[in-house]
Amino acid sequence: MLPLLLWLKNKKAPCLWCFLFVCLLPSLAFAQSKDELQALQEQIKQKQQQVAKQLAKAKSLQAELRQSELKIAKAATALNTTEKELKGNQQEQRTLKKRQSELKQKLAQQQDILAKQIRSAFMTGNHDYAKMLLNQENPAKFERTITYYQYLNKARRELIDEFRQLGDELTQINLTLIEKQDRLQNLLDRQQAQQATLTQEQASRKQTLSKVQSAIESDAAKIEELQANEQNLRKAIAEAERLAAQKPTSFDGLAKLKGKLLKPADGRVRKLFGTKRQGQVRWKGVIVEGNEGSNVIAIHHGKVLYANWLRGFGLVIVLDHGNGYMSLYGHNQALLHQAGDTVTAGEPIALVGQSGGQSSPNLYFEIRYKGDPVNPTQWIKH
Repeated sequence: MLPLLLWLKNKKAPCLWCFLFVCLLPSLAFAQSKDELQALQEQIKQKQQQVAKQLAKAKSLQAELRQSELKIAKAATALNTTEKELKGNQQEQRTLKKRQSELKQKLAQQQDILAKQIRSAFMTGNHDYAKMLLNQENPAKFERTITYYQYLNKARRELIDEFRQLGDELTQINLTLIEKQDRLQNLLDRQQAQQATLTQEQASRKQTLSKVQSAIESDAAKIEELQANEQNLRKAIAEAERLAAQKPTSFDGLAKLKGKLLKPADGRVRKLFGTKRQGQVRWKGVIVEGNEGSNVIAIHHGKVLYANWLRGFGLVIVLDHGNGYMSLYGHNQALLHQAGDTVTAGEPIALVGQSGGQSSPNLYFEIRYKGDPVNPTQWIKH
């Protein structure tokens, strides 16, 4: 031991210190790596807990969002019905006013004819009708005169009856127009109240949506949310397919209609099929921009398989076109049909909206064949 200590004092001692330090490096590095691994695992655990917490909060808020969007759908449906009644009422009034104008014109003509006949009768009366008949020496001429006056009297009576009927019809039309105008005012008042309710529900939804968006902050939570939504959609479609199989339709599918189908809504296609949405999640359909409350139409005739609210997609309607082909329409403001209904090509089936947590009005649109999504832009007529 003493020789070693003496040797450490000489000029070669620093080399030994270096040697000992190098020998200790692996142990120090291992300890440091272990600490870093534990710290990383702790960070991952915290992130996972944070994501789980965000998703749980979002799930709770989704129920609130669902209620809000269903209230909007109810208000929008009522408003849509009222607006249809308004259009019908206004059309009826236009038809009645046209008939009213025709009757007034016809009555004026009849009145003029009747006035001329009355004047003619008055002039005839001055010559003593009975005397004129008695002075007829020619029997044939006498009979013609009798027939002539009978014809005049009959024509005059018919004209008076027709004049009275036209007057009665005009009176009835005037009364109906007053009723229609009162009904129109009631409809306008109801429309105003329904619009106020809709605006109020939309404001409430906006607050709820803000809470939902705040709850899902991280990309990981957003990806998990999208994957959960996709899974919910697959389950809903699978259940709809199962029910459809019990009552198969006679529709012949879409195979021969590629590139010929109607566009479901007016607007620019904003998100394309197959493009990246978040992380590895890709779009299974397209997003079509639209005006809130405008019509969503059926791309082809079919049967409604599903019509309900679905997390992430809002108010959704799914049509079965036969032979494994389906079309899906999401983010609607309101649904105009229910499961089991049959619809024709071009028929309005929903109203464009923002349901499912959207920040602007649009339509989410898919076409599926045997459950798998296909590119809808290749099927729509451009």
